[in-house]
Amino acid sequence: MEGVSAVPVPQPRARAASASDSAGSRRSLAAGLLLGAAGATVVLLASGRTWAEGKASVGGGTLPLSADGQDVTGLPAALAVVGLAALVAVFAVRGGGRLIVAGLLALSGLGVGLSAWTGASDSAALDEKAAQTTGNASATVEALSHTAWPYVTAVGGLLILLAGLLALRYGSRWPTMSGRYERDGTPRPRKAAPAAVDPDRPEDLWKALDRGEDPTREA
Repeated sequence: MEGVSAVPVPQPRARAASASDSAGSRRSLAAGLLLGAAGATVVLLASGRTWAEGKASVGGGTLPLSADGQDVTGLPAALAVVGLAALVAVFAVRGGGRLIVAGLLALSGLGVGLSAWTGASDSAALDEKAAQTTGNASATVEALSHTAWPYVTAVGGLLILLAGLLALRYGSRWPTMSGRYERDGTPRPRKAAPAAVDPDRPEDLWKALDRGEDPTREA
């Protein structure tokens, strides 16, 4: 008696892999949005705080001076706005354009971090204030100290950078904004035309009025 060869039963691996990819895409999308929005918020808030403090000699005494992040450098706040715009634009483009925008998002975060880190030891803003206060162009600030806000700003830039890296890695799987098409490109079904109004049926007349139509108008 000849042996009967068993036919292997296909396993639903493709469906499981597709579901796993979809879940991973949703997680990366949520993480990218959260990191980008949180990073930009941190940068905008921290750049308005006091970054440096010092004293200027005036007459026989000293005058306390302080400089916030905008006085030291306006670059972090400007780049945070650019990062927010890029984060939104990621969903408005596709293909190569999405990679370019994602790269801009990552570069914005990197620029924020570098400029904030550099500004953490900057004294030019306070020296300028000292010169204006004393009326002496060569005056410099004394007892210079810095707060932790520049480093908080740098952390915000790091969050934006991570959002950009996620967009570069997984952005091709993220959905694209569209007013007429769904994610798979299928046109959305149009609403069915309202049924004809029968003038002899009062309920049809009332329904037409509810829809804002003129039941007396001929089709």
